[in-house]
Amino acid sequence: MNLTTQKRLAADILKVGVNRIWIDPERIDEVSRAITRDGVKQLIKDGAIKAKPKKGISSYRSKKIAQQKKKGRRRGPGSIKGAKGARRPKKDEWMTTIRALRKDLKEMRDNREINKSTYRKLYKMAKGGAFKSKSYMKTYARDHDMLR
Repeated sequence: MNLTTQKRLAADILKVGVNRIWIDPERIDEVSRAITRDGVKQLIKDGAIKAKPKKGISSYRSKKIAQQKKKGRRRGPGSIKGAKGARRPKKDEWMTTIRALRKDLKEMRDNREINKSTYRKLYKMAKGGAFKSKSYMKTYARDHDMLR
């Protein structure tokens, strides 16, 4: 029996796709006799026609990948997209470095390890990019007898 019309009407009434319409196999004769919208509505009410539930997207794979990434997997060179400067911009690196240097300089000044003029000199040097890390700056200060 051809039930395309009934399926189409039911899909329209239930506001789902045609493929999600389920017709009770034991009541096919009854369904085939329903040719109006009202007839199909009555069958829906009786339970002869139903809408199948939506199929979801399983999150199993994404959870598994997230778990692996947490362990440090899947981070090889083949997974890297974008240039070095795109993944961590130069400006961000500079800001991190200069903030650390300036914080260290202030601590050294407050703890009286260096005087104001030395502080100012090292501050300007740091701004000019003379030191790439705190340890380099401290080594420079030690080598040039700037520490008290």
